[in-house]
Amino acid sequence: MSLRMPVIVKPLTNTEVKQAKPKDKVYALSDGDGLSIRVKPNDSKLWLFNYTTPYTKKRTSISFGIYPELSLANARKRRDEARKLLAKDIVPKENREEKKRINNIFHNNTLKHIAKKWLEIKKGTVTTDHAKDIWRSLELHIFPSLRKIPIHKITAIQTIEVIEPISAKGTFQFRVF
Repeated sequence: MSLRMPVIVKPLTNTEVKQAKPKDKVYALSDGDGLSIRVKPNDSKLWLFNYTTPYTKKRTSISFGIYPELSLANARKRRDEARKLLAKDIVPKENREEKKRINNIFHNNTLKHIAKKWLEIKKGTVTTDHAKDIWRSLELHIFPSLRKIPIHKITAIQTIEVIEPISAKGTFQFRVF
């Protein structure tokens, strides 16, 4: 019975990464601890982190980004972050997808989106004309500045800056039901 010794990989240098030339086939240069850079025949270079999933024990990889947009130092930081997740039995690819999903939810909850939901709820308690008037006021005065901003990013100062000019004109008759 022979025991295999772990292979010690010499970390890459910035020069090695920069000077890696394309070949006829895709090849990879390893930096160690699962990080490698895949060099394609079209001269694109992609950072990959290879790992074993905690529960299924299957080998997989996650892409970190393209070189030179993502430097060797930053690729190593992402590798270290991914290894910390794995130490907690968190799959890096699933973690990234979940963060992306949550981020999309937050950024799709714009003021206009929330206002539409709010108006649907309030429509049953006010007249149709009053609901149209409120929506028209929002479209004229509030939405031009705040419509596309995620609701969690709207600050009190932004809101005051939008409402003050309306108030100064003396036409501010916006009422919350």
